[in-house]
Amino acid sequence: MKSLVMLLLITAFTLPAKSEEPRQIAVRSQKITSGPMNHFFGYIGHVQNIPWSEDGRYILALRSSFQDHMPGPNDPADIVLIDTKKNYLVKKIDQTTAWNPQQGTMFYWNPVSPKTQFFFNDRDKKTGKVFCVLFDITKGENGKRLKEYRYQDTPIGNSGVAQKGGHFLGINYARMARLRPVTGYKGTHDWTIGQKHPQDDGLFKVNTNDRTKSLLISFNDLARILKQKYKDEIPSLFINHTLWNREDDRIFFFARGGWNGTGNRKKINQAFVMNSDGSKLKPLSKHIGGHPEWSHGGKMIGRIGKDQVIFDTNSQRVIGSIGTPSIFPDPEGDIALSPNGKWFVNGFKDKKKRKNYYVIYNLKDGFHVRSKGFDIGKWTSGDLRQDPSPCWNRDSNKILVPGLSDNGKSRQLFILDIKLN
Repeated sequence: MKSLVMLLLITAFTLPAKSEEPRQIAVRSQKITSGPMNHFFGYIGHVQNIPWSEDGRYILALRSSFQDHMPGPNDPADIVLIDTKKNYLVKKIDQTTAWNPQQGTMFYWNPVSPKTQFFFNDRDKKTGKVFCVLFDITKGENGKRLKEYRYQDTPIGNSGVAQKGGHFLGINYARMARLRPVTGYKGTHDWTIGQKHPQDDGLFKVNTNDRTKSLLISFNDLARILKQKYKDEIPSLFINHTLWNREDDRIFFFARGGWNGTGNRKKINQAFVMNSDGSKLKPLSKHIGGHPEWSHGGKMIGRIGKDQVIFDTNSQRVIGSIGTPSIFPDPEGDIALSPNGKWFVNGFKDKKKRKNYYVIYNLKDGFHVRSKGFDIGKWTSGDLRQDPSPCWNRDSNKILVPGLSDNGKSRQLFILDIKLN
């Protein structure tokens, strides 16, 4: 496959000192996959959820034959490796039926062996029960499943891996398919049907070595806490956006309810933070919109009003902001902090133009650029929307992004290669 390459020179919006030449960033936009099959990673590259293997050779992705409906039990997606050393050659190594367009199958390279092992979700064909898989690409001709984390009583999938490894967070994707379909796996087994706030479901923590699991917080406990703020009846709850912080001692998540469009009840969208052992659970005092990202030292990046803010989860206060509303026209867009902590990217959608754009921002000096637009066609909203979902590489100089092919018929992957001049 011949890659489509476009070189863009974009002058930064910040003003240099009088003695300096204007700074520029060279952004090399390269299309690395092609149709007719669709290729995508699936989720945002926050909390160092990186598509690249540790040595940078392989990029993880899903490949599907359709993009016009939510996948069900009979709609598998191929798990593929994209070889950066062989002109982005695509190789199928497995399949999964636990995936969706917005969050993929929750890929995550295993921090303990990031060169060869990764996690993804799957479902049992007979029972419909969701489970997480640990895969090694060096075992056999096409790799091998090393472990499957199956729990017959509470079938859960991975929703976030500890950044130093050893554990992953687990949630009930079948419950999510009922309460917010865009985030769940259609047709999977849900042991909580008919229960608004079950005691045996919530946010789980799984030890990746011995497969033991514990329930950190239940929906029953969350409902009691939320009742203090929302005085009326608490609707059926689900959990999403579970994030380990960079130090692995704290976890962020949203407890949500009323998102399935039924009734006149106001949505519940409460952010919580707790220690990684489940202790010291506390709701955030201010709502941080969008898909918040962990920075360092207990700080989070997200949106309040029109601003991209820095929120200190220790003091429960906004302690700063990044850029301005003119730089970040949608601070609720998909955001990701680079692994080295020096760069920040905000991916946002222009529905009128039907394009996704990316603002790349240097946190030290405010130097920033905006990328060209990537076509998303009619997929601007709804369960099948094509979110910006930017994902950094490990060297903090490339970003994987999605977009439509030239003919607009398939979803493909592009790389933004960033170089300072």
